[in-house]
Amino acid sequence: MGVELAHNGECHEMEDVNFSDSELVYHVRDALISVQTGDSDSYHQLVGVMHHSERLAPDEVALLVTSLKALSGAVSYIDNVHHDSLLNSIFGMSLWKYGPDVMDALLELIIALAASNGKYVDSCLDMLVSNFMPPMYLVNTLKQPRGLAKKEQVLSRVHTALEGIVDLIPMAASRLSSVVVHRMPTTFKKDLQKDHLMYRTEVYVENILRLESGAIREFVGSRMLMAVVDMLIELDVFETLLDSFMLTILNTYKSKFAQFVMFYACALDPEKCGVKFANTLVDRFVCSDNAVTRMSAVAYLASYLARAKFLSAAFVASTLKRLVDWCLEYCETQNGEMNPKAHRVFYSGCQAIMYVLCFRMRSLMDVPRLRSQLLVMPLGPVLKHKLDPLKVCLPSIVEEFLKQAKAAYLLTTSETFIFEDLLESDFSRDFGGLERLDMFFPFDPCLLKKCDRGYIRPNFVYWKHVRTTYGSDEEDSSDEDIAEDFVVVNGESFMEEEGAGSLDEQHLDLDEFDYAMNKMSITPKNGFTYRFGGNKCKCPRE
Repeated sequence: MGVELAHNGECHEMEDVNFSDSELVYHVRDALISVQTGDSDSYHQLVGVMHHSERLAPDEVALLVTSLKALSGAVSYIDNVHHDSLLNSIFGMSLWKYGPDVMDALLELIIALAASNGKYVDSCLDMLVSNFMPPMYLVNTLKQPRGLAKKEQVLSRVHTALEGIVDLIPMAASRLSSVVVHRMPTTFKKDLQKDHLMYRTEVYVENILRLESGAIREFVGSRMLMAVVDMLIELDVFETLLDSFMLTILNTYKSKFAQFVMFYACALDPEKCGVKFANTLVDRFVCSDNAVTRMSAVAYLASYLARAKFLSAAFVASTLKRLVDWCLEYCETQNGEMNPKAHRVFYSGCQAIMYVLCFRMRSLMDVPRLRSQLLVMPLGPVLKHKLDPLKVCLPSIVEEFLKQAKAAYLLTTSETFIFEDLLESDFSRDFGGLERLDMFFPFDPCLLKKCDRGYIRPNFVYWKHVRTTYGSDEEDSSDEDIAEDFVVVNGESFMEEEGAGSLDEQHLDLDEFDYAMNKMSITPKNGFTYRFGGNKCKCPRE
C-alpha cells in the first residue's frame, strides 16, 4: 500500500512522492537523522503533519495515519534533544479530535515510544491521562446519545493503551498513579462553564474507577480509591458518582474497592444520595432486561442495606417491602418446581431479603410500627413457595435467617433444614452462575486500612455489633476493637491463635493481606471463610 508524502516546500505546494509502507519508515527515519546534520526541511514537514488545528480532509487523515505508523517503526531514532518539537506535537494531540484510524495509529506510537526509552514513559502516561477528560467544546455533544459512542471510542482505547504500557513496563504502574493524582481537577469556577467543568470532572472520576476495576487494579487500586475520596471532599456529591457507578462498576466482576467510593458518598448525604443509590439499585433489579445486571444490582443493594449505618430502619423496611412484593408477584406467575438456573433472579432477590434481615431484623422488630410492617410482609408465601428458595440460597444465610426469624416469631416452618455447616450448596452455585453472584457481598469490610479507618468505619455496620433477635443486649467491644471473626479454611485462625488478633485489628494493607494469604498457601481460588453468626461463610474474593 502506497502513500503520498510531501517532499519539498509547504504541504499544499509540494511534489507528491509515492512510498510503500517500508519505504515510508526509511523516509521518516532519514528525516529524523537529517536534523543532526543541519538539514531539517523534511523533519519540519513531518512535524507539520502532526500539528493540525482544523478539521482534516480525507487525504490529510490518510497522511497522518501513515506518518504515525511510520514513526512507530522508527521510534529508536527519536531523540528528545533534537526532536523536541515533534515530541511536543505528538504528546499534545487529543484523541477526541480524531476518528478511530488516527486514534489507533497514535496510540500505537505512544506505546512504542514508552517501550523504546524510559525517558518517555511519564510523557506517554501524561498524554493518555490528559485524554481522560474531553475538551470543553465537546461537552454538550457528549451529553447527548450520539456523543456516548465517541466517548467510549476514546476511553476504551486509552485504557487499553495504559494496560499495554504497564504490561510492557511494570514500573509504569507506580508512575501512572502519580500522573493521575497530578492531573486530577481540584478547582471549579463559579461561572457559565461550571456545568461543563463538573461534567469533565465526573468523566475523570469515571476513568479512575475504571482503572481500579480494570486489568491493572492490583497496581493502582489503593491510591486511586484514596484519590477519589479526597476529591469527594471538594465536590458536591447530592448525584456526581451514581451514573459512573451504574455504568462502570455495577457489572464489573466482583469489584473489590471502587464501590466504597459510592458508599462514602452516600454517607456524606444519606437522605438524598444514600436513598437514591438504594432506589436506583432496586429499579435496576426490577426493570433491567439483563439477568446478571439484576443479580448484581440486588447483591449491591443487600450488602448496602445491611452495612450502611447511616440508613434509617424505616427506609430499610420500605426497601425490603419492594423486594418482597416483587418476589411474591414472581411466585404468583410460576407453576414450575425448583430450578436454580431458570429462576436465578428470583433466588437472588430472596437471598438478598434474608441477608438484610440477618443484619437488620432486631432493629426493625424493636420499633412497633416497623415490626407491624415486617410481620405483614408476605415473606412466608415467598419462602415456602414450591420454587423453594430456602433450599437454593446459601445455607449459611438461610440458617442464620431462620434462627433469627424463629426467635422473632416472624416465620414458622414445619420442615427441618440440615445444612451440615456447608459453605455453599450445589443449588446456590447453579443460580450464582460463573460469576458466583450468590456469594457476592460487595460491601463486606474494606481491607484497605487507610480508607477503612478514615472514611468507611464510622459509617459501617460490622457483624460483631449486630444485635440479633436471639442475642443479648450487651455490647462486647468498642468501635476500635471491631472484628469480623475471620477464620481460615484450613483451620488456622487469625483470631484463635494467642495474641494474633483479628484481621481488622491487625489493619493489614492489601499487599500485606495477600502476603499473609500466600504465606499460608491459600489461593484466591480456594478463598477463605469468616463466621457469620455461628456459621461459616465464604469471603467474596475472586
